Amino acid sequence: MKRILPMIFLVVFESVADIFTTKRSQNQILRRGIAAIWFYIICNVFRLFALKHGSWLGRWSLIFSIASAGMALLIGMVMFKETFTTLQVIGAWMGIISIVLLTI
Repeated sequence: MKRILPMIFLVVFESVADIFTTKRSQNQILRRGIAAIWFYIICNVFRLFALKHGSWLGRWSLIFSIASAGMALLIGMVMFKETFTTLQVIGAWMGIISIVLLTI
């Protein structure tokens, strides 16, 4: 649990930072850009904490990539009402599956 909790926070804060970044690019509101920078800083603090407590760098990097990609797709569909073509969905799944295969 000592290794998993910082990674969960890492993915959550990275996702929130991505939301603020997207909102900032849509509305040009400086506060959202500053909030995004702070969330990225907090995210990296959790990354360093995870590495300090013996997380495997290679394995956790791949797991973070999978979780981050999944969250980005989910946020895009739910919050920003993005639509994906069949080819894009197949490509996203193939990318996630390839990252999973790299961890084996």
